[in-house]
Amino acid sequence: MKRLDLIFQTLVDAGPDKKVSASDLAERLGLSRANVSSDLNRLWKEGRIEKEEGRPTLFFAKQGNGSLYFAETSLDRLAKTNKSLITRIEQAKAAVLYPPRGMHCLILGETGVGKSWFAGMIHEFAVDIGRLEKQAPFVIFNCADYANNPQLLISQLFGVKKGAYTGAEMDRKGLVEKADGGILFLDEVHRLPAEGQEIFFTFMDKGIFRRVGETEVERTAHVQIVMATTENPESSLLKTFMRRIPMVIKLPSLVERGLEERFCITMEIFQEEAFRLGREIQISANAVQAFLCYHCPNNIGQLKTDIQLTCASAYAEFISLKKNQLQVSVQDLPHHVKQGLLLVKDYKQELDEIIGTEHNCFVVQPSKEGIWVGRETGDATDSVYEKIEQKIYELQNLGVSEEELEFDIENYFTTFIKGVHQRVNKGDMARIIDPFIIHLVEEIVRFAEAKLEKILSQKVIFGLALHIQTSKERLAQGKQIVNPQINHVRIKYKKEFAVALECVRMIEEAILMDLPIGEAGYLTMFFVLDDVSMEEERETIGVLVITHGSGGATAMVDVTNRLLVTQYARAIDLPLEEDSMSVLEKALKVAREIGSKAGLLLLVDMGSLLGFGEIIEREIGIPVKVIPMVSTPHVIEATRKAMLGHSLEDVYRDVLGISLYQREEQPKEQVQKHVPALTIVAACLSGEGSALFLKKLLESRLRYDDNLLEFVPLQLIDKAQARSQLRKIKEERKILFVVSNYILDRELRHHSMDDVLNGEVMADIQQVIDLEEAYLKMQESLGEHLQMVEGQDVLADVRMCVGRMEERLNNSLVFDTRIGAYLHICCLVDRLKAGAQSVAYIQKESFLLENRKLYSLIRHELLPLEDKYEVAISEDDVCFIMNFFIHNKTLA
Repeated sequence: MKRLDLIFQTLVDAGPDKKVSASDLAERLGLSRANVSSDLNRLWKEGRIEKEEGRPTLFFAKQGNGSLYFAETSLDRLAKTNKSLITRIEQAKAAVLYPPRGMHCLILGETGVGKSWFAGMIHEFAVDIGRLEKQAPFVIFNCADYANNPQLLISQLFGVKKGAYTGAEMDRKGLVEKADGGILFLDEVHRLPAEGQEIFFTFMDKGIFRRVGETEVERTAHVQIVMATTENPESSLLKTFMRRIPMVIKLPSLVERGLEERFCITMEIFQEEAFRLGREIQISANAVQAFLCYHCPNNIGQLKTDIQLTCASAYAEFISLKKNQLQVSVQDLPHHVKQGLLLVKDYKQELDEIIGTEHNCFVVQPSKEGIWVGRETGDATDSVYEKIEQKIYELQNLGVSEEELEFDIENYFTTFIKGVHQRVNKGDMARIIDPFIIHLVEEIVRFAEAKLEKILSQKVIFGLALHIQTSKERLAQGKQIVNPQINHVRIKYKKEFAVALECVRMIEEAILMDLPIGEAGYLTMFFVLDDVSMEEERETIGVLVITHGSGGATAMVDVTNRLLVTQYARAIDLPLEEDSMSVLEKALKVAREIGSKAGLLLLVDMGSLLGFGEIIEREIGIPVKVIPMVSTPHVIEATRKAMLGHSLEDVYRDVLGISLYQREEQPKEQVQKHVPALTIVAACLSGEGSALFLKKLLESRLRYDDNLLEFVPLQLIDKAQARSQLRKIKEERKILFVVSNYILDRELRHHSMDDVLNGEVMADIQQVIDLEEAYLKMQESLGEHLQMVEGQDVLADVRMCVGRMEERLNNSLVFDTRIGAYLHICCLVDRLKAGAQSVAYIQKESFLLENRKLYSLIRHELLPLEDKYEVAISEDDVCFIMNFFIHNKTLA
């Protein structure tokens, strides 16, 4: 147990009446008074204990409601890593603590946000604080299982008396009795029929009930009811039922909880899987980023499922290949999770703050709290001394001569300088090296450059800074600094050695330590080997072309290579039926072959290929630039410049310039243009050219009325500006879809460009267009014909009402039937508002007897319309509406 927890638990065990000072507690626990005092004040600031001012200050356990006092509870631990739940947790605590036995509460939230889990946490909290007994029941009942059978539902909840009906051969307890002294959790309470809600009134008010078949016996049960629903309670539950639920807790979605909490949730789920598998799991940083960024509409439930699938895939590989480590990489992720890597750039700054930029992997243990972060192998602060000493020892054991020994050390030293430069550049130099050392190196460099009349390269400066810091640490630890070839260095490099001696004096004065003369030999090597590093051969950039379709990229690269008499450029084709992630694997393989430290130029046409550059850059660790809307002139110019040794930035700028054609100014329209009420937005990263192509593709494949619907192209080069433009469009008219590989607004429906190109979603888009256009025409028609109500308003309300009916019946009306239902109910409301009599339904009694359940549900869903428009919808009217659902797919 940690010291802080030990101190806290000691106070809790003593009780709120026992007040102790820091000195007394330190003596009792055998700890330092200063540490105990610090921890007590920290516990007080966190609100976990109380203190009484005086001499000495006395501390004691915090007292809860009544006589309750308690240690850190399950909900307190949850609040530490889930800041967005703090208010919800306080609500839950209040519901449990409310006298005499807590208050009933309703948990709202989207599918998968953890409503059932949160209900379980409420029960655990009640047990933690002693409000419920340790063995207090937590009974779960899913209302959806009995939504269409109210009688069976009542018997499940309240129990059955023997002989109540045929088959009731013995008395049977209901769930209410089983939950006595605990909590009854009603999941999907919106599926509880109106009759079921009404039956619950008496029990919720007085705590009394009867089993089915009992008339004289009245039973009691002390039960706190916790409910959960994904629906709007105002429209799915009776108002009289809602009045009996004083506490409503709304849980946020995964998107609303933010990336920091999503990271904590992700790692907790991985820990659960590690515990289940009984093995340590190593997760690559890229895999973690994918889980944090991918679109997860079903929230934590879906996230957990996706992580379990990923771990199963990695475990299968672990077993079959007999690996020593269970490793999760990008290759193990489900396809839709991999798509998250394309969104990483949108959250780069936030991701850097949460998981850093230097991590290769995260390791979760099956039995430990927290995670271990794996960094790059080979710490940038490794000492050159140990490396050279080890190398000398190896060479001497092989009998290498002194001349060969000196030559090998010089080459090894050069490699060390290059390695330091590469590692330090990936992080912040100030985080690795003491700022005092950095300032000292700046003075040494100015001195050495003046004396040697040369400019030292940045990589040598980095290496020198690390070296001086290591020298200081090595001397402080009592280790020796030995240069086996000091005389050889002094004779061979006289000028540099003389400067190095002066630098040693400067270091001694700065760090107040004496340095051996051997240190001058090492500094000399930095000054000498800088010339070697400057003479390195410059590497050229790679050129890779990827386009959609069969043979497009290959054809452009073939023409280029033939004209330039080379095989420099490479190509990958992406047929429309092939998965883009499999092409990404090919691209990574080719990039490793042709890419270099100088970089890689990626030329693509559109779609998901635009995000490949960042993934390749992250996976391989080389700079990558992407040219969109590629054509043969692009490829020729890029290859020619790359072969001549131009830098990546120069080639990128010159090739991009080919695309910047001057556009003819369009004459301004003198008459204000009609703006259609509906729109579909086509958004592309590569700019307006790709977006226009996508717009024309949609226009050619879909049927639509151009007076009602317009396709709007949107370029994503500036994401902030694109989102601003989208918000403006959204304010002016209704956006049906956004076609893009990037999620610009999570409230809008999105389709990927690949799904549009291969035609998979065209039928879905066409159906929505037909419905929305018919809806707009209905608005206009109803506005002219309805006398008592506004056509637009009543149609919106009726549409929502029918939608709820479809969902609860799991019966989606076909296009013609839905339009007919809309018109019928709108006209019905208008007629009733005008005082007209309802039309009698022939054979109503027998019809209702056969369809009692359907009547009950539709009757309930019409209540909001009756309340808003102050009309009474009769049984006859309901029967006519029921026919739309009974004869769905046959009604013309």
